[in-house]
Amino acid sequence: MLQNNKSLGQHWLKDRFILDEIADEAILEGIETCLEIGPGLGTLTSSLLRRFSRVIAVEFDKKLAKNLPNSFPGKNLEVINADFLKFDLNSVEAPYVVAGNIPYYITSPIISKLLEAENKPKKIVLLIQKEVAERILSSPGKHTYLSLSVQNFAKVEPGVLVEKDYFTPPPKVDSATIILTPREEPLVSAEVLKFAKQGFSNPRKKLIHNLPYDKTKLIPILESLNLDENVRAQDLSHDDWKNLYLKLNSR
Repeated sequence: MLQNNKSLGQHWLKDRFILDEIADEAILEGIETCLEIGPGLGTLTSSLLRRFSRVIAVEFDKKLAKNLPNSFPGKNLEVINADFLKFDLNSVEAPYVVAGNIPYYITSPIISKLLEAENKPKKIVLLIQKEVAERILSSPGKHTYLSLSVQNFAKVEPGVLVEKDYFTPPPKVDSATIILTPREEPLVSAEVLKFAKQGFSNPRKKLIHNLPYDKTKLIPILESLNLDENVRAQDLSHDDWKNLYLKLNSR
């Protein structure tokens, strides 16, 4: 019997109703190919194969990758044994969607890879740590750099909540899916996002203490944008960051 590998963050979800819900979230009209990240024992794969005519499963664990095709004879399933962070997304024929129950410890790198790829998926459904999902969904007033950057590249929606007891072995925290629809164009430029990252260098501090500008210049510009001098990075929207960047860098 195959055992989970703790070092790879493997926690297997076996509840068929929840697996079907996640697969349903990945459906996008007209798209028949789904790229699955980390299929593990193939429990989600089974649901995906009933909804997509083709599933490409990228599995880091060599033993699991070797075993997976035997579970679905005759199905249009391609299993690739590879580290997803090194996998070439250009090798996937577009259009496609992505689904996966991914390891918590590489959530951010996986999302960044998908959203910044040349060959972007049309939709992304990822089962991740609930707390991280909530952070990604945050709006102005509770923004983190993670939520700001993800929402810059994609529309973000909440998905199904999955309590920890549904996993084998149970993780220490609950999980939830996030549904990402990549944007044709980001909300703000790379320069503005880099500028915003400076503002989040110490989120507990006021913004004026995080940005490398003279306060006598910065405070009047904040006021001109209807932003209080005591504002923190978490309070700003994408438009606020864009407008602040343009004002501070105008000649």
